[in-house]
Amino acid sequence: MLTRLVAPRVAGNNRAMREPIRGHHDMGGLPAGRVEKTEHDYAFWEKRVDALNVLLAAKGHLRVDEMRKNIEALPPDAYDRMTYYERWISAIANTLLQRGVLTADELGRKMEEIARREGVSA
Repeated sequence: MLTRLVAPRVAGNNRAMREPIRGHHDMGGLPAGRVEKTEHDYAFWEKRVDALNVLLAAKGHLRVDEMRKNIEALPPDAYDRMTYYERWISAIANTLLQRGVLTADELGRKMEEIARREGVSA
């Protein structure tokens, strides 16, 4: 006797199953107003973040998918508050921590050292 296997049925009218779940960062297709296409000068620190990203990727210490994952993992309030390059540096730091390239203690000490040198609080 031949038995026919039937795949489980998925409720077609279940809205949650038909619509993808959006992350806070995922604004594609949503009304957001006009995009201002203006050029601007980059701050020195933004150029450094970009250079750091390029160098770390070239050395194999991070990949674009890791950067994206760590940017998308930011809590909504942090994502909204941060600038583009602030999100990048956060993602770079988290990627390096996750990969064990540096420790939280090493990062904290370096941040304190820079804060002292620049005369700001960490």
